[in-house]
Amino acid sequence: MSGATTRNAEVAIPEFKQIMGHPAPLWMLFMTEFWERFAFYGIRWALVLYIVAQFFDGNAAGESAANLTYGSYLAVVYAAALFGGYVADRVIGYQRSILIGAAFMAAGLFMIALPDEHIFKLGLSTIIIGNGMLKPNISTMVGKLYALSDTRRDSGFTIFYMGINAGAFVAPILTEWLASKIFGTNAMPAYKVVFISAGVGMLISLVWFAIGRRGLKGIGAPAPEAQSPMRIVYVAVGALCVIPVAYALLAAGASSLQGVLSVLFIGLSVMLLVEGIRNGKVARDKVIAMLLIFFFNIMFWMFFEQAGSSFTFLADKIVDRQMFGWEFPNAYFQSVNSIAIITLAPIIAFIWVAMGRKNINPSISRKFGLGLIFNALAFGLLMYALSDLVDANNKIPFWTLFMVYVIQSVGELCLSPIGLSMVTKLAPTRLVGLGMGGWFLSTGIGNNLSGIFASFVSGSEGMSVHSALHGYTLGFAALMAGGVILFLIAPLINKLMHGVK
Repeated sequence: MSGATTRNAEVAIPEFKQIMGHPAPLWMLFMTEFWERFAFYGIRWALVLYIVAQFFDGNAAGESAANLTYGSYLAVVYAAALFGGYVADRVIGYQRSILIGAAFMAAGLFMIALPDEHIFKLGLSTIIIGNGMLKPNISTMVGKLYALSDTRRDSGFTIFYMGINAGAFVAPILTEWLASKIFGTNAMPAYKVVFISAGVGMLISLVWFAIGRRGLKGIGAPAPEAQSPMRIVYVAVGALCVIPVAYALLAAGASSLQGVLSVLFIGLSVMLLVEGIRNGKVARDKVIAMLLIFFFNIMFWMFFEQAGSSFTFLADKIVDRQMFGWEFPNAYFQSVNSIAIITLAPIIAFIWVAMGRKNINPSISRKFGLGLIFNALAFGLLMYALSDLVDANNKIPFWTLFMVYVIQSVGELCLSPIGLSMVTKLAPTRLVGLGMGGWFLSTGIGNNLSGIFASFVSGSEGMSVHSALHGYTLGFAALMAGGVILFLIAPLINKLMHGVK
């Protein structure tokens, strides 16, 4: 019955039609997120290559600047999610935030197709604001489809997560095919087609959600006191005013941005600690444990996010991509992570469950440590390849970089899925939202540092076997040291968590 509701202790959940055992709107949100991720990841492989080709006339000396821009872009994307969540919660509701965010993202994607450096950065800034209003809120909408006690809740998020990875898998393959086979060549890809294709994908996401949101039956709609259409106008105007701020952060450079992010992180940490102290020793200890995990989260993403920066140049210049007379496209490497996640996620989940039955399931801190160690092993493989497997043409075998992405994905599965859950358990009750902000901010800081590290790897003259070996050796050492330290201090962190699993 369409008008019936199922009520838990906090909210009323509408009675939805069920498709494959889940509320019908889940599948609408699945496809909305599929196309949004298609748009976001469709440009990932092309960004740094385009910057060098378009704004540095193909000179390898531009790699450093391209890496810094890419890292800063990702960092501000994560920072924008803090404000996007606030706007949805307090001003216009989740549905309207998603629609406005999708419109801004589409506009930004079309803007970066214009061959002007200032418009390009303005376009990236517009994508940042749009993504900040869309990405955190559509994930929240999934949770609102289920009662808190609904046993299908976790599997619903798993299905939604598959939509994310399906979009991320398809996007590089399709955009590369259009850019290199239809509208350009392997030697001269039509990068603007990549950006336009992503913009079209974002428009599909926008239209899909605009039509399908009627099936949500009020889930994510603004509260009665926030129904005024003028609020939409105010938010849209506010978003337009914030775009220059994002542009200024990108233009200021990664070092200046790192200073801003660090100040924000320190301020947020102090607020969480003060609240924890007010709530007593247990709450204080949990905040300290959470902040320690945030530090190692920064380290993980600093090196993991080489995928869109230094690994792209590595694949372009130093990896032998010839296989049986066919050249494996650089863009396809961006799909490896999604394939690995989809394939390995059930296996990793089964391992945790099996270990849990034997009461040997690793603690949160040790799972994070495993994430760092697997990330380190990926860099260790690159060290081996760059020192012992370089051929006469200064190329390393294709399989090495492919496996780097797979090994990193194992590390991601050890760390990423438990991050947000950890925050909800450790943050002070009154400041869980701020704790979530700390998680996203720590990831953003890691992404900005990833650009700085990638710039170091490329050096002033572009990536070479020597510069890559030197940089990735440092990455291996830092990650392995971080993982080992985290394993050693795990008992201390577990004690600070006071029984949180």
